[in-house]
Amino acid sequence: MAISKFTALLQSKCPRCRVGKMFDGPVYGFKKQHMHEYCPSCDLKFEIEPGYFYAAMYVSYAFSVAQVVSLGLATAMLTNSESPWLYVSILFVAIVLFAPFNLRYSRLVLLHFLTPKLKYNPSFIKASKQQKVEA
Repeated sequence: MAISKFTALLQSKCPRCRVGKMFDGPVYGFKKQHMHEYCPSCDLKFEIEPGYFYAAMYVSYAFSVAQVVSLGLATAMLTNSESPWLYVSILFVAIVLFAPFNLRYSRLVLLHFLTPKLKYNPSFIKASKQQKVEA
């Protein structure tokens, strides 16, 4: 049974087959995040053209703005502080902590939702299963 697009996004799966993992390891860890060049299941090249992931910077920027605004408002409501150092320190720590999340999920959102040429194709699941059986 195929998984939904949203579940595939959360699990960092390939947008075409929704089976292969796009990244090695978890979002947060001691090793640098590594993105596969090709899907291990259907051989989709993730970087569709040179410089394709520069567009993910816009998605990452939208994530960062949403995080900073929501944390700024939450800080204002919870502390009622007027100290700019409190806001700067909280927002700086938040930006650093959310950076790995933004890197991974901005690329995933770009491929899953903002790339019109890339569609889910269940035939790639069957093809990858047949290749594994033959091997």
